[in-house]
Amino acid sequence: MTAWEANVRKVVPYVPGEQPKIDNIIKLNTNENPYGPSPRVKDIVMDMDKLKLYPDPAASALVDAIADYHGVTSDKVFVGVGSDDVLAMSFLTFFNSGKEILFPDITYSFYDVWADLYKIPYKAVPVDEDFRLNKEDYYVDNGGVIFPNPNAPTSIAEPLSFVEDIVKNNQDVVVIVDEAYVDFGGETALPLVDKYENLLVVRTFSKSRSMAGLRIGYAIGNPKLIKYLSDVKYSFNSYTMNMPSIIYGVESIKDEEYFRSTVSKVVETREWFKSEIEKLGFSCPPSSANFLFVTHNSIPAKELFAKAREAGIIVRYFNKPRIDNYLRVTVGTREEMEKFLDFLKTLC
Repeated sequence: MTAWEANVRKVVPYVPGEQPKIDNIIKLNTNENPYGPSPRVKDIVMDMDKLKLYPDPAASALVDAIADYHGVTSDKVFVGVGSDDVLAMSFLTFFNSGKEILFPDITYSFYDVWADLYKIPYKAVPVDEDFRLNKEDYYVDNGGVIFPNPNAPTSIAEPLSFVEDIVKNNQDVVVIVDEAYVDFGGETALPLVDKYENLLVVRTFSKSRSMAGLRIGYAIGNPKLIKYLSDVKYSFNSYTMNMPSIIYGVESIKDEEYFRSTVSKVVETREWFKSEIEKLGFSCPPSSANFLFVTHNSIPAKELFAKAREAGIIVRYFNKPRIDNYLRVTVGTREEMEKFLDFLKTLC
């Protein structure tokens, strides 16, 4: 190692799901919504001449639209470049006590990356044999708590009472509930925001609103939390939200009818597909997300992953302890899932 390398911050980076550069595939590996954004977004004609200007650093139009949608005041809303940006800023802002932060051992695999990046000590708390969180495991001295609800990659959602117990027993630290998939069947923790000033709820436009390509995420919490987050954000980058994201995000959140209809399609297809694959020897936890976490009673997941890819179908495989015999399967359109089902019938 050269002298200058000794002072480099070294981390093992998060590895996102593959974005294949292949035509004619069925892509079921990154939990994207297959139905596309609202027609209101597609119909917007943006004045390209505006791109010569910096965007509003406060993204006020988007913040106000989100606040209005959720029935909260704008000082309770923070926006960022996807929920990853919001979460990264939250780690940097709130987890500074020097104590271990807590999150599940089977969960979104960016959490330990951010902890390593910011040199935050952490403990990955084991989920049980059914992949469920044990809330009592979080009733210990810690530097903060974060968990997704529904969890990923397991797709399991916990009830609001469960979430509240964790928040109530950790009022001396910030608790972050990552609700990336909540619209597909989870119970939101937003009603608890006014009750607990240490609770931050994080959401995204990438899943249920079909806007992964524009990178829009947001958090709702006590105004004091939002102020601290904003101070860190403006110390990092004054213009984190680009102008198209602000404009299209506002239009998306105004179209409740389209949002509900596409979410309903995903849920309906998810339940149909789950029922069909169970007839083939597959099993999976009850899903409250836009994906299923599946395993087969005799065919190894790694083999299934490879054979599906050969057939032009890409799903997500995690070569990690406890889940290396599971595949995470995004719910695509009914036509895409029928083709995947035909493949599985042939294979099984």
